[in-house]
Amino acid sequence: MAEIALDPVAVGMRTQTLSRMLVLGQVSSVYGVRGWVKVFSETEPRDNILTYRIWYLGQSCSPRSLAEGRRHGKVLVARLEGCEDRDQAARLVGQQIAVRRDQLPPLRPDELYWADLEGLTVETLDGTPLGRVDHLFATAANDVLVVKGDRDRLLPFVRDRVVKNVNFDLGRIRVDWDPDF
Repeated sequence: MAEIALDPVAVGMRTQTLSRMLVLGQVSSVYGVRGWVKVFSETEPRDNILTYRIWYLGQSCSPRSLAEGRRHGKVLVARLEGCEDRDQAARLVGQQIAVRRDQLPPLRPDELYWADLEGLTVETLDGTPLGRVDHLFATAANDVLVVKGDRDRLLPFVRDRVVKNVNFDLGRIRVDWDPDF
């Protein structure tokens, strides 16, 4: 992929890359007695996690089919195939929910996923290295790149003003940023 100027980020989600898997959330607690669980989702919007029919749970990334899921007030609840009671649901609590990278919707050329930025080197326009993108997070004002290098830096993910371009082939993000800041 060539160097591109960034346009709006397609999916505002904090994800972690586990090999070719992307973590989209976590089973947070049981819900009721019929095998349902509460789900913490890191997708945007939150209920997008329910569009993935196969979830990969835990460190072993065991595939599980989503039987049903819905919003319930301010939380999401879901039931996985084969999970019929509270005891089975309790064994899922705390497990991360991941999907395969190829399950994600295709992006337009001007879009990207946060996970694609994690691990890229960050440098100023004059080539001064700042570190590597550790992760991103959202704030009310804008998304933020957490860059770890000689020290930790928080760079606003503001296209054109701060983030000038991304080159996936070189594994690099170029930013308009004072390295002393």
